[in-house]
Amino acid sequence: MRKDKGAMARAKVAERRFAPILATGALILGLAALALPARSETVITAHGISTFGDLQLSADFTHLPYVKPDAPKGGELSQWAQGTFDSLNPFSIKGIAAVGSSTMLETILTGTLDEIGASYCLLCSTMEFPEDRSWVIFNLRPEVTFSDGTPLTADDVLFSYETFRDKGLTDFRTIFSQQVAGAEVLDAHRIKFTFVPGEPTRDLPELVGGLPIFSKAHYLANGLNMEEISTTPYLGSGPYVFDKMDIGRSVTYRRNPDYWGATLPINVGQNNFDTLRYEYFADGNSAFEAFKAGVYRFRTETSSKSWAEQYDFPAIAAGHVKKDTLPSGAKASGQGYIFNLRRPMLQDPKVRQAIGLMFNFEWSNKTLFYGLYTRINSVWENSWLAAEGTPSPEEVAVLQPLVDQGLLPATVLTDPAVMAPTSGERQLDRKNLKAASALLDEAGWMAGDDGIRRNDKGETLTLSILNDNPQFDRVITPFVENLIALGIDAKLENVDTAQYELRTRDPAYDFDLIVGSARSSYFSGSELKQFYGSETADVSAFNVAGLKSKAVDQLIEVVMAAKTKDELTVATKALDRVLRAEGFWIPQWYKAEHWVAYYDMYSHPDTIPDYGLGHESLWWYDAAKADALKAAGVLQ
Repeated sequence: MRKDKGAMARAKVAERRFAPILATGALILGLAALALPARSETVITAHGISTFGDLQLSADFTHLPYVKPDAPKGGELSQWAQGTFDSLNPFSIKGIAAVGSSTMLETILTGTLDEIGASYCLLCSTMEFPEDRSWVIFNLRPEVTFSDGTPLTADDVLFSYETFRDKGLTDFRTIFSQQVAGAEVLDAHRIKFTFVPGEPTRDLPELVGGLPIFSKAHYLANGLNMEEISTTPYLGSGPYVFDKMDIGRSVTYRRNPDYWGATLPINVGQNNFDTLRYEYFADGNSAFEAFKAGVYRFRTETSSKSWAEQYDFPAIAAGHVKKDTLPSGAKASGQGYIFNLRRPMLQDPKVRQAIGLMFNFEWSNKTLFYGLYTRINSVWENSWLAAEGTPSPEEVAVLQPLVDQGLLPATVLTDPAVMAPTSGERQLDRKNLKAASALLDEAGWMAGDDGIRRNDKGETLTLSILNDNPQFDRVITPFVENLIALGIDAKLENVDTAQYELRTRDPAYDFDLIVGSARSSYFSGSELKQFYGSETADVSAFNVAGLKSKAVDQLIEVVMAAKTKDELTVATKALDRVLRAEGFWIPQWYKAEHWVAYYDMYSHPDTIPDYGLGHESLWWYDAAKADALKAAGVLQ
């Protein structure tokens, strides 16, 4: 099973934040600084941009290769979400935003599900940039309108940028203040972003192109504040608009019949459902029963127990509900137990290593997961970017300066990459228990006559695993039992989603261990500072562990500065090697496939793209299949 909960859904929304651009300080530069490039400068005009190499799609492409171009429009896709919500503002740390609350917003550039590191024009028709990518101009499509019919202009882009810069999440304000010098409206449909000299610019045109654009007039007229809870949705230009909600229970978005970009090649065969509905449930069990009852009709399964045992109800047997395993070529999510390194007792790597030895993946996989999962070892698991074995000569060249500075031990140049510990068939592996005991002894946490470990001050070694998903109890409980056997005063602490959100965010960070993700991207850039940078460790919504490492900080800069795919691969492997040695997490598991169950009223393209299921956009409602279900009395 994977950690399936409202917090993760919102984290996904946050990750899809289209890199909201944030900068601080003096951003209105003189006209000379933002002047158009000199004639001698080579300027590229293109329909998109790639981090490395050429774009797969030519400027005259007619549709994405994995869509069904003539997919029918209509029907509803209904899914579930866990917990509750009280806001339609996905860009604030306050409140809990509804799933899909950024659906209405489009970005200047957009990616595809079969190409890594590529972005194509969506709101723009073309983009201009020099070879060094020190600035970019977006030529906006004059036909773009917001869903109320008003035109989207460069002024809206500038306002969106400035709002994110001044009121967006701290992560982005911190990161982009270092990289974006400013933005200037050139005319109603042209806007230029200029980047800070000396900063790596490889990814910056794509990052600012990922800015979500909303209506300036609507924002001001409705008194919106990006930092506050709001039940007024943003006005965007996307194919879907907000329809209705029952706060905390359900939210629905409907397709805009007047969507400006319906016939755009990148949209052909996409956005096929008339409505997207999300029903909220307190826990996975009640959500599963609701699925069986037809309250919602599409389910992405994340529980191995449910997948193996519970899909035997009559509708499955009758063929009314389909259970499919579909391929996925995506890297692993990096799911694991994440330590809160702000806790004094958890700052000792020996303590963290000892705790990690008590999680028995092999027993869990066989006993709890039906052997369906593979262990995660790398932050970039299931990709070519994962560090393997001992460092290559190229990796050594990257790591050597950090060793010379005393930031890393010399062993990092010769030792194999850290791998997750292995355990035996019994829940409590005696070999690992002995090794963990020795580590805690070395760390000064000795076992007393009562078996409880204390330090020389008499303080008890305690550990609480914070959880808001009851389905995960069966996984955490054996882990807690093993920790208790080690002499740790360990417990599982269940809370509701709202409390979980508060306790895992700035400024509280009130937890010892949670289930989360070691985040990563394929072609990583400045987002690594959000995930692992020292500068954001005490304010970040993403660096939940609070990792602070000068070695990691320097390696992030190396990754950002890489100019070729080979250079990036070497730098990423070196960073992966060091992150794994930091021991800020206990890696869990992944599967290279999608588990989906749905009422047999949906269809999908013959080819599922490598890097996403795409069910909300690529799939479609099959009216003939739905009629058959209605005739059978399955649908009303």
